[in-house]
Amino acid sequence: MMGNNQPIYILKEGTTREKGRGAQSNNIMAARAVADAVRSTLGPRGMDKMLVDSMGDVVITNDGVTILKEIDIEHPAAKMVVEVAKTQDQEVGDGTTSAVVIAGELLHKAEDLVGDLHPTIITSGYRMAAEKAIEILNAMATEVSMKDDKLLRIIANTSITGKAAALNRDLLTDVAVKAVKAVAETNEAGKVTVDRDDIQVVKKTGGSVDNTTLVQGIIVDKERVHSGMPLSVKNAKIALLNVALEIKKPEVDAKITISDPSRLQNFLDQEESYLRGLVDQVVKSGANVVFCQKGIDDLAQHFLAKKGIYAVRRVKKSDMEKLEKATGATIVNNLDELTKEDLGKAGSVEERTFGSDQFTFVTECKNPKAVSILLRGGTEHVVDEIERVLEDALRVVGVALEDGKVVAGGGAPEIEVALQLRKYAASVGGRQQLAIEAFAGAVEIIPRTLAENAGLDAINMLVDLRSAHEKGRKTHGLNVFDGKVVDMVKEGVIEPLRVKTQALKSATEVAQMILRIDDVIAAKAAPPAPPGGGAGGMSGMGGMGGMPGMM
Repeated sequence: MMGNNQPIYILKEGTTREKGRGAQSNNIMAARAVADAVRSTLGPRGMDKMLVDSMGDVVITNDGVTILKEIDIEHPAAKMVVEVAKTQDQEVGDGTTSAVVIAGELLHKAEDLVGDLHPTIITSGYRMAAEKAIEILNAMATEVSMKDDKLLRIIANTSITGKAAALNRDLLTDVAVKAVKAVAETNEAGKVTVDRDDIQVVKKTGGSVDNTTLVQGIIVDKERVHSGMPLSVKNAKIALLNVALEIKKPEVDAKITISDPSRLQNFLDQEESYLRGLVDQVVKSGANVVFCQKGIDDLAQHFLAKKGIYAVRRVKKSDMEKLEKATGATIVNNLDELTKEDLGKAGSVEERTFGSDQFTFVTECKNPKAVSILLRGGTEHVVDEIERVLEDALRVVGVALEDGKVVAGGGAPEIEVALQLRKYAASVGGRQQLAIEAFAGAVEIIPRTLAENAGLDAINMLVDLRSAHEKGRKTHGLNVFDGKVVDMVKEGVIEPLRVKTQALKSATEVAQMILRIDDVIAAKAAPPAPPGGGAGGMSGMGGMGGMPGMM
């Protein structure tokens, strides 16, 4: 206020502002609400959620990132926590729920400290704790390689356990491990890389999950272009063409006038001769299967059929690249350059029908660097959930091979990290010690939640776990089915190291960011214009206070 009692407006009318403890508390509440939304899905005994969108479409899943993507979150701090799940999904493919739950618990522990410690002290302690936790996890990890087929299957199995596809986990585990090993490449330095894009997943309702198969080759969502072509070709020699088998059209508008009927026939004969010449070039190369990224003229289709060549047109670029990796062929951009050396090989190319859809299966490829998985299921919802489960399994096996390190599951790493951090906190001293101890307590939310979701006494389970780890049993975790603390490695519960490290990194970063916010200034959304285009009346002031609706 000035001396004349006239207010001075700094922010636009309708803008809301919340400062200090109120803003911090509001943000922490919103972030914790997101964590609570997915917490019940964690672990083998976690429950599923049914998500229904505004169009009535239904998704049934216990995949953390899928749940958070589907629900309509409004609060800005809550959106930041959703980003944690998305980052975890992009980097690892699994552990999304764990990352969000840890982030929520870090903020919960911090809220108890904010009254006594400045947020910068808390965030500094959290950063020190996270760095130490990563160090502890690396020390716990054991190595895995391409030769450890049994261990890779255990990793995939761990990812699938507790999800809707658990009944078919042996089949899905086998498919995931074989697919990843097929496309994995090792460089001169011995570093393994796995490109997830080299594994094609094709969904088709019908049959059951047991009919899911791994194809040593590629499935193309196209049919042969002419009914006179063979339905299948054995010992296929495949040409990949990025050139149209059609009459070239002029780049500018042109008009041809023919006054003499004999000249018309001559013109048509020339067109036919040109197309026959294109087909002859394909035949000369020795190809008996053609995948064309562009069009194939009707007359060219006829000539190809007469030569017994199986042809597919307008194939997607991504499928052409996968075919190149699977068959060893070279994509040719000029038909004059097509030679025998450019052809790829496959044991079989055939057209198969599923329901009303036709697909071309390129199978029995030798050492393919791109493979396909045909997913089957009784309903669309089942197939979608199987795809999410399989995606997690593929990603964790790939990550385990790339990093070459794994740790035990069942809450064992989190309990060990908490135990070591409490010892570390005592050596640090000062106010940051309190933040490091809070971090240690927050990490224990994973075994606590595993116990709660299994209907066990969380306190008793935590006491038993701490006791085992104090005796040096670093791989002991919680068997949620028996309610006992056992060696997770012997139980076959193993996860890639990156699942744990990435979850801690992402959760710590978002907790630090939210804790450092002490002022929230929110612009009011413009009201919708009334019918007729007139100016709308000023609506009531909105706000950030009191935690607005998340969903």
